[in-house]
Amino acid sequence: MEVMTAKRKMSLNDLSEKVGLTLSNLSFLKTGKAKAIRFSTLEAICEVLNCQPADILEYGNEKK
Repeated sequence: MEVMTAKRKMSLNDLSEKVGLTLSNLSFLKTGKAKAIRFSTLEAICEVLNCQPADILEYGNEKK
């Protein structure tokens, strides 16, 4: 998500307002500390950033 917001020159505050999430919840998603994400939230983020889920999600076996 960090790369896409940088490419779109959008701050986390702007994204949080446009998606309708609190800044703290968006920060949890950005840092990988969230354990789950609703499809509606993922869809809203992708819509605002004009991207696909694969552009902002990363799969790894490492615990953060």
